[in-house]
Amino acid sequence: MFAALADPTRRDIVVRLARGDADVGRLAEPYGVSLQAVSRHLKVLEDAGLVSRRREAQRRPCHLEAEVFDLMTKWIERHRRQAEKRFRRLDAVLADMDDDRRKTGERGTA
Repeated sequence: MFAALADPTRRDIVVRLARGDADVGRLAEPYGVSLQAVSRHLKVLEDAGLVSRRREAQRRPCHLEAEVFDLMTKWIERHRRQAEKRFRRLDAVLADMDDDRRKTGERGTA
C-alpha cells in the first residue's frame, strides 16, 4: 500500500477518487499522459487493494476502498504508540544516566 502511494500521480488519483467514483477517462484529464498510463497507475492501486473497478455497461468506474485506509491508519497508530513508548523509556534511561553523571561529577563527552 505504501509503495503504491509513493507516486505523486497515484496519490492525486486517490484524492480525486475520495470525492467520488470516476472512470479512467475522467481521471486522465488533468495529466498529460495516455489513458494506458493512468490505467497502469490504477492497476498498481488496485493490486494494493486501494481501488476497485466494476463494469457498468460500457463504463468501468473506479472506486476508492476507504476501509483499507482505515486499516492503514490503525496500523500506523499502533506503531506510533509503540515508538512513543520506546522513546519514553529511552528518555528515562538518559535522564538516569544524566543524574548518575551529576552525582559522580563526570562531564559529558559532547
